[in-house]
Amino acid sequence: MIPEVFLRFSTDILGETDGGLTGGEIINYCTDYAVQYEVDVPFYEYPFEGVPNKRTALKENIKVFPPEAQFAIIRDLCELPKFQNNNAAKDLKIKLVSRYGALAQGDAESINESLIEETKHWLAEFPEALETYNAALEKWTNNIHQRNLLDDIRLALELLLKGILVNEKSLENQQRSLGIFIAEREGSKEMNNMFLKLVEYFGKYQNTYVKHNDNVNENEIEIIIEIASSFMKFLIKIK
Repeated sequence: MIPEVFLRFSTDILGETDGGLTGGEIINYCTDYAVQYEVDVPFYEYPFEGVPNKRTALKENIKVFPPEAQFAIIRDLCELPKFQNNNAAKDLKIKLVSRYGALAQGDAESINESLIEETKHWLAEFPEALETYNAALEKWTNNIHQRNLLDDIRLALELLLKGILVNEKSLENQQRSLGIFIAEREGSKEMNNMFLKLVEYFGKYQNTYVKHNDNVNENEIEIIIEIASSFMKFLIKIK
């Protein structure tokens, strides 16, 4: 279940007076979801009657849906174009998937969506890497172009390293610069060595199974995405 206090927190953001959904948009989205999930919502006409504001109307509407639908609705609303640059909505989505991700239905396999959302949040400072990362995730979601998917993940990590380390080296040639970067930020010797070894193996995996042979093991795609995501999140945070 998603507690009512979290529903209120969510709808306060999504229905915020200035940057949130308008009353008309709330009606349109809620009635669409009501038809999709075969649910009757209490507020389907505007202006709203019997509630103090549109945020409350949105909350009362979302309350009548089953938990899995509540999760999907809040997530979908957070992803609307109007919230693209809304930090509160981005943070809401991270909280939603990290706390209630078990309610997700129909998502590609069981990928760690909380990690993915946090990584996208940190990558906002590096738009070229973020664009490539998103392209990989779109292929993953739609279960298409697996080789290209892993190429995109590798390229996203490479682009991020170029941006952070301010050079034009390939992923395989970043070892020395990356080691210095981590050490200068008081990373332990053990963490430094482990991280560099993981990057080395990541590059070898890509070169062996993706870059030259198109011999992708479907069962390994998820862990490759999550490893790369963890790499990128770690690097940006210590930067």
